[in-house]
Amino acid sequence: MDIAALSGRFGVNAEQKNEAGFPVFCKNNAGRRLLIVTDETTRSIAPSVTRWLTGAGIAHTVFTVPEREPVADERTIALVCRAAQGYDYLLAVGAGTLNDVCKYAGFLLHKPSGVFATAPSMDGFSSGVTPLIENGFKITRPAQVAADVLMDFDVLSRAPRIMIGAGVGDILAKYCCLTDWRISSFLTGEAVNEEAASLMYGAVRACDDSLPALQAGAASGVEKLMDALLISGYAMVIAGNSRPASGAEHHMSHYLEMDFLRRGKRIPLHGVKVGLGTVVSLYLYQTLSARPAFEGCERVYAEAEKLPPPEYVQGILQSLGCPTRFSQLDIPRDTVYRMLFEAYKIRDRFTVLTLYCTKGFMDAAADEIMERYF
Repeated sequence: MDIAALSGRFGVNAEQKNEAGFPVFCKNNAGRRLLIVTDETTRSIAPSVTRWLTGAGIAHTVFTVPEREPVADERTIALVCRAAQGYDYLLAVGAGTLNDVCKYAGFLLHKPSGVFATAPSMDGFSSGVTPLIENGFKITRPAQVAADVLMDFDVLSRAPRIMIGAGVGDILAKYCCLTDWRISSFLTGEAVNEEAASLMYGAVRACDDSLPALQAGAASGVEKLMDALLISGYAMVIAGNSRPASGAEHHMSHYLEMDFLRRGKRIPLHGVKVGLGTVVSLYLYQTLSARPAFEGCERVYAEAEKLPPPEYVQGILQSLGCPTRFSQLDIPRDTVYRMLFEAYKIRDRFTVLTLYCTKGFMDAAADEIMERYF
């Protein structure tokens, strides 16, 4: 998979730091005033960014969102939009949330944005959509594709192990969401964008290739993982939505995220929740043929047989320091149980959860899942 060609196709400067810093970025942004957006956690990384901006003669100011773990909600978006008045470009120093905030703020203000990635923890760096919290609900909005994704692998390799595991969880989820898309085409007639699906399968293979190096703590593994995360974003751009990257496992994550917000609790990493949702989805697919038959079931069974067992993903998550049971997170048992019956309503998108809930299979499956994964 040629990352450079894909990045060029979508107008993204996916640039790795070299001895000169980020010369392409600096050339492209000469004469602009940059707003560098951090939170209280990534503020400590900002000097390594401002150092080479100063050396390149690029005017910039650092704005810090006054939280260690901000949420991509209306308040944070408004805060960054106000701070960006008088600037030409927004550069997030962070990963998931700050990337989403700057992409959406830039979209609203008609200003380009980019990200200096601090952790390979999610696949939204190069996507054209942004997940936001609006009125307490998880909503995916159209946004702009980042103009620049800047990667310093000395920084990325030092990310907490669980954040690397979260990135892996977000990619392994594609096993399930691609199967969700495929079975929807069989059962509802939904069209599948084959180019986007093929690219996403490539991202999964790139992630699989990176696992030995990631588990050994090698920087080469982080490079391969970042390739997979970028490919995933480009697949979403091709599809025009998040369908190739988000299925039942993401709907479960979104459901839980809204519950954390309602309870005023710290939200676990996106990829951590998605990884647990992936394990559940794989179990649902693995046991589907033991449920009552339904129209079109043989084609669905054939797709399910192509998937790895849930134990495969559990083992990988555990090796990277991620939880493998919902009880390891601050989630009430009854919330997880309700999630199994309600999360499919989060999006108007057919998934294995939709199949189980609309066919009445979840009544029996829910107790099995709670026993195995809570």
